[in-house]
Amino acid sequence: MLEKTTRINYLFDFYQSLLTPKQRSYMSLYYLDDFSLGEIAEEYEVSRQAVYDNIRRTEVMLEEYEEKLLLFQKFQERQQLFQLLKDLSNNEGTLKNELLSIIERLEKLD
Repeated sequence: MLEKTTRINYLFDFYQSLLTPKQRSYMSLYYLDDFSLGEIAEEYEVSRQAVYDNIRRTEVMLEEYEEKLLLFQKFQERQQLFQLLKDLSNNEGTLKNELLSIIERLEKLD
């Protein structure tokens, strides 16, 4: 569950500008502010089921955006490559070719 929540939070960070104000609000309250479905429903004077349905549809939309745009995937790849660069730079016998190869891979991500 924590892994899903973390993924949705990242996707929300990347794609929130593509959501409607209501979708942004529900997702923010549910995932960032840890509101329950009931609390959100009370705040917006709608049913708990309406909130649940909106959040689930928005999660699907976020996954579809990621499937097409790959912003989160590229972010993760960049983080891995940066970690590789840090690890290589800490070694005494760092090879110039390895570093250049990683830099080229980073450039291709953008």
